[in-house]
Amino acid sequence: MTKSQTQYFYRMQNPMQHYAWGTTEALNTLFGIANPDGQPQAEIWMGAHPNGCSQVLETKTEEMVKLSELIARDPQSYLGERVYREFTELPFLFKVLSAAQALSIQVHPSLEQARQGYAKEQEAGIDIKAPNRNYKDPNHKPELVFALTPYQAMNGFRPIKTIIELFEKVNVSTLAARLNTLKQNQNEQGLAQFFTGVVGLDGADKHHALEELLAYTRAHQDDALCALIDELSEHYPDDTGLFAPLILNVITLQPGDAMFLYACTPHAYLKGTGLEIMANSDNVIRAGLSPKHIDIPELLSCCEFVSKDPAQLLIQPHQHGDGDIYHIPVDDFRFAVYQDCDERLSCDSAEIIFAIDANVQLTHSDGDIVTIGKGESVFIPAYTASYRLMTSGQVARAYC
Repeated sequence: MTKSQTQYFYRMQNPMQHYAWGTTEALNTLFGIANPDGQPQAEIWMGAHPNGCSQVLETKTEEMVKLSELIARDPQSYLGERVYREFTELPFLFKVLSAAQALSIQVHPSLEQARQGYAKEQEAGIDIKAPNRNYKDPNHKPELVFALTPYQAMNGFRPIKTIIELFEKVNVSTLAARLNTLKQNQNEQGLAQFFTGVVGLDGADKHHALEELLAYTRAHQDDALCALIDELSEHYPDDTGLFAPLILNVITLQPGDAMFLYACTPHAYLKGTGLEIMANSDNVIRAGLSPKHIDIPELLSCCEFVSKDPAQLLIQPHQHGDGDIYHIPVDDFRFAVYQDCDERLSCDSAEIIFAIDANVQLTHSDGDIVTIGKGESVFIPAYTASYRLMTSGQVARAYC
């Protein structure tokens, strides 16, 4: 292919996931995406994941092709030699996530745990689509979320002293013995025993504990934490995950804030719209706020029971030119946001550009130009090597 025939920018058409917890109006408000049937619009997937693969426009034929098929034609050229050697496929999945109600409390395994767990379930003959399957692939799933609206989430364990104080305040008699044990063992082992004991409640103990919890929260609606628990109970009235806000840090990201979610750390997204980038995996071990499979023993084996300082949950970018570059402690992806910029960028991996709130123009030195509007995205192969990025607004860049 000659230079004049080479396509450096591929417009993307991305699948929408209509999960029940999605919003119905947020994506229309932010990006003008129509929703005439009022369906929940939970996630837009940008990538080559088999459960929701983007399509890209080939300008030579004016035809759409799956991104996975495009990459498969010449993976070294499209992904870049470095990325191909390490991953052999596009190693990240980029999303717009828009939640009207809480997603499940979950933990993602480490890379080694995912490999072992996947092999074990394969050997046991558990169907990959079985509801009791924990490991869908042998990969880890670290994530970064970047808020586009106020974005509420839970992430990591509160300091143990704070957990004790909150449970003493709520005063659930059914949990008194477990709380006393935690007071006497204010360490990782004690926290593990307490957390799994609370989320693992069943039968009469579960009924009475939730009854006491909700009686307290409904009597204290002026307290933000109580109001949150009461709101969660509207969707999950019989779920021990209602105790999670007393155990996990609750944080509201403001637009422009970013948070990294480590492996082996319990977390849940509660409400709001943001960009999410993650390793290309679908491994989730649930702990609550979900009708789906919950596996407490597996959760215990994968979870690190370490308190996280709520003041350190946000990650701060470093500035380079007009871009905010976020330090990511894994190799699967990188992330940056550019504001009101005219930048010359180099690339040695496949990239996805997403226009947040204004038109974005991409230009290659060979003359290839593409302009996209807010809510639209472009796939850039590694062989593009360098390009000019121009916008009067915000644009997000996912790369490796």
